[in-house]
Amino acid sequence: MTNYLLFIALPYASLAVFLVGSIYRYINRGFSVSSISSQFLEGRKLFWGSQPFHWGLFVLFFGHLIAFLFPRAVIAWNGQPVRLLILEITAFSFGLCALLGLILLVNRRLTSRRVQMVTSKMDIVVFIVLLTQIISGLLVAYHNRWGSSWFAAFLTPYLRSIFVFNPQIDAVASVNSLSLQIHIVSAFSLIAIIPFTRFIHFLVYPIDYVWRSYQQVIWNWNRKNIRTSRSHSEGHRSLNN
Repeated sequence: MTNYLLFIALPYASLAVFLVGSIYRYINRGFSVSSISSQFLEGRKLFWGSQPFHWGLFVLFFGHLIAFLFPRAVIAWNGQPVRLLILEITAFSFGLCALLGLILLVNRRLTSRRVQMVTSKMDIVVFIVLLTQIISGLLVAYHNRWGSSWFAAFLTPYLRSIFVFNPQIDAVASVNSLSLQIHIVSAFSLIAIIPFTRFIHFLVYPIDYVWRSYQQVIWNWNRKNIRTSRSHSEGHRSLNN
């Protein structure tokens, strides 16, 4: 029963909440679909935290996506020990990179008074789920070696069976790994809470920025006359001390 709840009921519930919640928020609360950046409140710590976090998450996401879309190619690549080691070490390194960035971002939230003022309860929930997701993933990679191979062999068939509405959980349920179960549960939990967090902004990310031409800003007045103008008035002197 526990396996059915974790590996069947939870995934479908999470996907349903994600789809319905995202559509509802976009239609009825469209102006709230934003990353709600706090960069203007504090920028230095944000830079050093967001860079390793985003790059690590970016590489890990597409690594999982490739293993999901092309499992045979991944298994064939791992047929050579050197290539397998390169892939595993690279993935683990980017996992540590994402964890480091997330810790720095959490520290920024805890130490910056200005950022604390705009931190919501859902931000805290997101941090907890992300920490759980990344740490459990690192534990899986460390204790269950050659994760890229068994992901392609075990998790890919399970995930595909979910999307075709014919869930097959035998292979996943047979893996005796608490960290793997936590990793799967936290992944679907993260999907479920996206409509209620600032994460929803990636659904409306302006992808056309990648190929559009640069915007050009042109002065529409004579800059020399503006800079040498003597018509500027400082106004009345303030009476406040």
